[in-house]
Amino acid sequence: MRKFGILVAAITIVGVAAPVLAHHGFDTEYDASKHVKLEGVVTMVTWTNPHMRVYIDVKDKDGKVTNWNMELTSPNTIRRQGWGPDDLKAGDAVIFEGFAGKVVESRGSLQTIMKKSDMKPLFGPGGPDAAQPVKQ
Repeated sequence: MRKFGILVAAITIVGVAAPVLAHHGFDTEYDASKHVKLEGVVTMVTWTNPHMRVYIDVKDKDGKVTNWNMELTSPNTIRRQGWGPDDLKAGDAVIFEGFAGKVVESRGSLQTIMKKSDMKPLFGPGGPDAAQPVKQ
């Protein structure tokens, strides 16, 4: 019975510690020296924890399309600062800035984003790990 108690305690400790250890900082995945400013069309917005994501198709000068996977802060933080689920949707043409990924360049950290239709920022300005959603 004692061995079972130790096993349960060990599993509990690992289960509680794993999410904390799994969280990453900006420098783990993104490169602050790889600033990008691009135009594209939103393909998907995910309001999931721990970080929201915006997926954007960007066409290069040769017509090749790359889908950028841009990470934001948590959905709760975004909502508290004024951005709601209806503010950005698939099909919206956008201009965005951020920082490219260290390993996969098109997996980046979003700094600012605005719809081309009204040029009002939905998120930004900010910097690595510090972008602030705004409403104007």
